[in-house]
Amino acid sequence: MTPSSPSAPTPAAAPNAGARIDLVGLSREALGAELAALDEPRFRANQLWHWIYHRGATDFERMTTLAKSLRAKLAERYVVGRPAIRQDLKSVDATRKWLLRLADGHEIESVHIPEDDRGTLCVSSQVGCTLTCRFCHTGTQTLVRNLTAGEIVGQVMLARDVLGEWPSPQDERLLSNVVLMGMGEPLYNFDAVAQAMKIVMDHAGISISRRRITLSTAGVVPMIERCGAEIGVNLAISLHAVRDALRDVLVPLNKKYPLAELLAACRAYPGLNNARRITFEYVMLKDINDSPADARELVRLLQGIPAKVNLIPFNAWPGAPYECSTDAAIQRFGDIVNAAGYASPVRTPRGRDILAACGQLKSASQRARRSAVVAAPALTE
Repeated sequence: MTPSSPSAPTPAAAPNAGARIDLVGLSREALGAELAALDEPRFRANQLWHWIYHRGATDFERMTTLAKSLRAKLAERYVVGRPAIRQDLKSVDATRKWLLRLADGHEIESVHIPEDDRGTLCVSSQVGCTLTCRFCHTGTQTLVRNLTAGEIVGQVMLARDVLGEWPSPQDERLLSNVVLMGMGEPLYNFDAVAQAMKIVMDHAGISISRRRITLSTAGVVPMIERCGAEIGVNLAISLHAVRDALRDVLVPLNKKYPLAELLAACRAYPGLNNARRITFEYVMLKDINDSPADARELVRLLQGIPAKVNLIPFNAWPGAPYECSTDAAIQRFGDIVNAAGYASPVRTPRGRDILAACGQLKSASQRARRSAVVAAPALTE
């Protein structure tokens, strides 16, 4: 038996957007069942899958390998949806952040980071966040609800729309990698995340390899093994401290799943080897977690785990309680970790000018809503 999701604040479900069903996010089997309900053969699900996930079609009339009568029935009962772009911001470094409005009016953010050898899409898994990590802007926004599988896949498909990458290319992609590092804790919405990633990985559709997908968690220990066994994507751990007392403050989830339990789960991650290492993310906070003693303790904790460490210069946001470590402190820390045999690259901050960098995501809708309340306190809905 696989464990069920551990207890977390129970979010509201996504409301029905209307009478028509959105096909995005349904599994092949579910697509087949919908077709069977229309008295159509289930094998047509493969054709529909091709149009939706390989060619990116949203208009049933474009699906010319389907009979006109079937296209009419589909258009009457279903949609192939996308989140709506409410704001499209482009950084001076070409990073792009989309504020996306969902069918129920809630909003999330997704970020595309272009590089010379890849293009990475940072995807959200919740509206708001379950967690309250002290250094993270997203953590100051309370959880509203989990995203559906369709809303998670929809972020990838929307990015493909904007980048003009339909039909799904095999090589030299502008969107080649997916990281579940946006708003939310993915392992507190595992079922929807897993279904979405299986769709993203499907070779007959979007076809992004599991080797190019990374799921980042603050350490929901009971779900880590299930993540490796069921979807087998790369694992990243938001570590940020090497002692429980400090991690309890920076990552309050540590009070429930302390370092010893978290690292034991990492050692047991299915498929872990030197070619498939766990990434430990470590945000560099001035005079908080950046001492040589911290670096040496990190090396001790990681002993026996195939791993690399991403050192992340703290990305400030309005009202942030911390400062970024100095370049000298980051260099000293990285040298100690490197000398122990663990690669420890310093992540180049991207999209800081549009609040798109690591730890900066927070739906602008909430900021705007608060501003409106302050400006017009007597206004009622």
